[in-house]
Amino acid sequence: MTLLDLAALALFACLWLLFSWVTGGARIFPRVSLTQAMAERRREWFRNSLNRDLKMIDTQILAGLQNGTAFFASTSIFAIGGCFAMLGATEQVDAVFRDLPFFAQGGRAAFELKVCGLIAIFGYSFFKFGWSYRLFNYCTILFGAMPMMEEARRDPQAAERAVETVVQMNIIAAKHFNAGLRAIFLSIGYLGWFVSAPVFMVSTLFVFFVLVRRQFFSEARLAVMETDRS
Repeated sequence: MTLLDLAALALFACLWLLFSWVTGGARIFPRVSLTQAMAERRREWFRNSLNRDLKMIDTQILAGLQNGTAFFASTSIFAIGGCFAMLGATEQVDAVFRDLPFFAQGGRAAFELKVCGLIAIFGYSFFKFGWSYRLFNYCTILFGAMPMMEEARRDPQAAERAVETVVQMNIIAAKHFNAGLRAIFLSIGYLGWFVSAPVFMVSTLFVFFVLVRRQFFSEARLAVMETDRS
């Protein structure tokens, strides 16, 4: 490990933390992120569900959110297994990387440390997805306890509290899901480290700017925003 390697790793960690901070609510950009905008749409969704007693559509949406989370959790497990397979075939994998242009030889120990870092990233994403799946399950239970139309009309304040509880649980579950997905995306940038530290920096910056664009300058954000399309 050289100083350039450590600098690249520090850049990776700083950009990860910066992106998490910005999308979590910090107003560095004079605009709302896609994640924050969707949080408000979640609130509108659950408030709208108070106006109907037949909630099959809502339960299907919640089931879809759970299934998507379970898919990424299982994918993280497979990725961890692939990383351990790389550790068992270090010589063969290292020989493949030697044939790549701009490859910086760091030795077997450095290669194994990089693989362990990749395992840590996928392990982090698995725990985030697993906890998100559990929270979406709790959200489904809380949603089932929401009052029906007639009860909501008799006691609107209690209905509003019930809705807010479900909304907050759903937003927290989505927050952990986004954290796990963020780790998966940034792991693509991390792969550049197996080539060289400069490639690691470039790939990390590329993934970071792609994620920032999707959150603040994408067509998806414009579709969610109703008034401010600047």
